Amino acid sequence: MALTTRRRALTTLGAALAGAVALPAGTALASEGRHGPRPLWRAHAHNDYEHPRPLLDALDHRFGSVEADIYLVDGQLLVAHDPEDLDPSRTLESLYLDPLAARVRANHGRVYRRDRRALQLLIDIKTEGEATYRELDRRLRRHQHLFTSYAHGRVFPGAVTAVVSGDRAARAPMEAQRTRRAFYDGRLTDLGTAAPASFVPLISDNWTLNFGWQGVGAFPAAERRRLHELVAAAHARGQRVRFWATPDVAGPARDAVWAELLAAGVDHLNTDDLAGLEAFLDARRDA
Repeated sequence: MALTTRRRALTTLGAALAGAVALPAGTALASEGRHGPRPLWRAHAHNDYEHPRPLLDALDHRFGSVEADIYLVDGQLLVAHDPEDLDPSRTLESLYLDPLAARVRANHGRVYRRDRRALQLLIDIKTEGEATYRELDRRLRRHQHLFTSYAHGRVFPGAVTAVVSGDRAARAPMEAQRTRRAFYDGRLTDLGTAAPASFVPLISDNWTLNFGWQGVGAFPAAERRRLHELVAAAHARGQRVRFWATPDVAGPARDAVWAELLAAGVDHLNTDDLAGLEAFLDARRDA
């Protein structure tokens, strides 16, 4: 396949994995008036479940990606950051899957009323990966019309794209599936490997392990060049890029790092501050 044709194919695949989108049942957002602001696809709600209204607060701020940590406990997938915070009432279904399904039904197949792209649901596995993924797979199949899926070599866009992160033991059972409703969150070590974007559509890594700059002073030229090269390499393969552990305290340093991430084409900006990132991206028309 010619390089230009291959790049076009990868771009199409990336668009498919970004997918279709949609709103929670009975909830009309003030930001979604007839000519209201568009969704912020580059905004990622890190540890989303720690907000007062998991999922819904991020959607009210028009985020394009939310993150839920899960533990497999007595056959249930519970959402929490630490084991001591586990609560049997806070399940993946009650906080995410059921509200998303209701929202998409209410909006005729979309998460955001005015945009068909897919919301990313990043699911971080905190217990043993293989067993937890197998249970997660069963739960996702109960909502088979909600999620972007992979079947026999093709990606079929849905309103929500589930991406599995966390314990790496989930990788083997996922790779063995001919059909699945989730994709894998790779690391920088996955760049340039045989893993295709149809399996690894997202490359995530720890900012502090790869870059020394924390937003104070000038961004070192060598680090800026490395960042741009990493993003370009991922995009050439139809993969998106996210860094966690970036500065997240409101102020000039955080804004400086976010500005460099945008300039490099990083696809998801990681934050716990929903309003802060919303305001930052709204001030930049190309975000």
